[in-house]
Amino acid sequence: MDCIHLTEIRAYGYTGFLPEEQVLGQWFEVNTSLYLDVSTAAGTDDIKDTLDYRSVIDLIKHLVQTSKFALVEKLAVTIADSILQQSDRLTKVEVTLTKVAAPIPDFGGKISIEVTRSRSVSN
Repeated sequence: MDCIHLTEIRAYGYTGFLPEEQVLGQWFEVNTSLYLDVSTAAGTDDIKDTLDYRSVIDLIKHLVQTSKFALVEKLAVTIADSILQQSDRLTKVEVTLTKVAAPIPDFGGKISIEVTRSRSVSN
């Protein structure tokens, strides 16, 4: 299966367990892998035969900027499910959501969650 990778999509959002995270906000970074068959597009060289990833970037930024969840798990799954719903060309989506500067005392690292969602196949 072919894959389009979108990396380092940054947006300011209001998801977090602490009340101040939902008021003050923080930066998030999203990386995603979008699995689909690109063979038709490779032959036609026409964007209508593939996924216009600009719409995926816009969707991710919108969800990060407007969602107010307590858990990053909820935001990551919402992003993955929304991407799958947006395009029936996709068979699988992997999303890694990162809190760039988590408000944890004496911790200078990043916190990430990765989720994978696949399209259900009906027989």
